[in-house]
Amino acid sequence: MNDRFELVIPTLFGLEKPVARELYRLGYDTKRVENGRVTIDGDYDAVVRTNIWLRCGERVLIKAGEFRAETADELYEGVKAIEWDRFISREGAFPVKGHTTRSKLASDRSSQIMIKKAIADSLGEAYGVSWMPETGATYQIQFTIIDDIVTVMIDTSGAPLHKRGYRVKSNLAPVRETIAAAMVMISYWKYEEPLIDPFCGSGTIPIEAAMFKRNIAPGIGREFAFSSFGQIDDAMVREIIEEAREEEHRDVMLDISASDIDPAAIELTRENSKRAGVGEFISVSRADARKIITEKSGGSIICNPPYGERLGDMDECRRLYRAIGKSFTALDKWSYYILTSHEDFEREFGKRADRRRKIYNGMLRCWLYQYYGNKPKKKG
Repeated sequence: MNDRFELVIPTLFGLEKPVARELYRLGYDTKRVENGRVTIDGDYDAVVRTNIWLRCGERVLIKAGEFRAETADELYEGVKAIEWDRFISREGAFPVKGHTTRSKLASDRSSQIMIKKAIADSLGEAYGVSWMPETGATYQIQFTIIDDIVTVMIDTSGAPLHKRGYRVKSNLAPVRETIAAAMVMISYWKYEEPLIDPFCGSGTIPIEAAMFKRNIAPGIGREFAFSSFGQIDDAMVREIIEEAREEEHRDVMLDISASDIDPAAIELTRENSKRAGVGEFISVSRADARKIITEKSGGSIICNPPYGERLGDMDECRRLYRAIGKSFTALDKWSYYILTSHEDFEREFGKRADRRRKIYNGMLRCWLYQYYGNKPKKKG
């Protein structure tokens, strides 16, 4: 049996390059980097490793097949021709979900039904049965039909990868873990320097920063859909998890400060950082971001301030940006990385960013404004 296939890692728009870099560090060469997805060649070992280690990707999907279809018959025949018994066991369940965009095929629902039937018929022929019991492991089928190109995939993750498991509670508008991790990875913050998040909310940015610098695999403590796949045995998973634990940088000490003006946010950050196993590395306190005081000569601020939608008052948001502009720029030699959807942020902040990067937080278009204090050395 051929156990090699393409793996597709969906991403939020703007995080494709950070995911590609992560995959490269894990030893995988990217085949394609497209809007919202990165593709590599891999096997079941790669399925486990990427799920456990990726900080910025949203899922890990096995690409079962891809073809062109303009009619229901072409869709059925294309799906049926895939060797589904390579992936799905005789008792396996295979629910189907997906969407169509700019397709000649009728609808998401009719395509879903046709794909389900084609997979069932393919498996029935392969296993010599007239119907599939679907009482075993679940292989969630995902499909996209874009410009009449059908891509059929199997989800190996289950819950999205941004659901690390440490954030049981959150504030009203938390930054997603994958975005927080990307903000830290994009920055030039070095672990020996201080890091401040003055809008810590539920603590996501400080927690992801601590996990990244201590090299703690983000998926090490959670469950994945692949756990029930017959092709992946428990011994393989235990070995990869043990390797991940051995690769943690336990001797790295961190200077991370998390603060917020909201007392409830402080408690959330304390609870979540302890649950993530990094509570001892994050100093949490109540403070006003408009009045940052520190005697430290340099470091980084990485934060996700209110966008205005949360404040419900754009004027108040503008006043906040003007105030933190004075507060942040008073810190000589510090760098700051600020995520917001506010298009006039630089004008209100009072300073043009050295660089800005577009990132979509779900459907909300945001920018990561990057201001460099001490000029960063070029990354190797």
